[in-house]
Amino acid sequence: MYQRAPMQPSRYGSPPYGGGPAVGTSALLGQVLGMTGVGFLITAAAAYMFHGVSTMVGMLAFFGGFILLFVMNGVRESPQIALLWFYAFTFLEGIGIAPMLSAYVAAFGPAVVVNAAATTGFGMLVLGGVAFVFSVDWRRFSGIAFGLLIALVLVGLVSIFTHWVHPDTLSWLTLGVFTLLTLVDFSRIRAGGDGLSAVQLAVAIYLDGINIFLALLELFGSRGRR
Repeated sequence: MYQRAPMQPSRYGSPPYGGGPAVGTSALLGQVLGMTGVGFLITAAAAYMFHGVSTMVGMLAFFGGFILLFVMNGVRESPQIALLWFYAFTFLEGIGIAPMLSAYVAAFGPAVVVNAAATTGFGMLVLGGVAFVFSVDWRRFSGIAFGLLIALVLVGLVSIFTHWVHPDTLSWLTLGVFTLLTLVDFSRIRAGGDGLSAVQLAVAIYLDGINIFLALLELFGSRGRR
């Protein structure tokens, strides 16, 4: 699991449900998906351009992206500036995951990355459809989802040093938690933003997607090891 996920800005300082003026759902969804799509393209391009960087460089990019999350939260009142920082963040994300992607490609071939990316895209599409088609308001589970996220991060950190949780188990747990978070975030869009800006929502959806992708990458790679 990519450990920067708990710092999703959309989960800090959020107003109560209905705390902000509602905007057109279709327009908001289009904005969020457009921003998120560009962000993923930037990440993919950065990962390709920096595929030969060392793990240390990837870690530095990781921490740089972590800092940019706070910067974006600080400039959220200026959507254009926040969007530029978001794209800078997605660029650093690409550099951060480049060493990992290179290792998977070297071990299993490029198909494992393509399959994980395609499955992530299809899964996000399905989850968005579930949130918009059915009448369930997944926002009611946001507190549970955030608590599970904190627990997941703690388990992941402990497992780094003790290896008491199998990587496949951690990946399945990551999929479960971020599936719920994705449903919550799409429900926020369906509600007209829930007081959040389009950029904040795009950051949330992006982080959901990148963590789902990395969990699937681990699972597909584990299947290739057998």
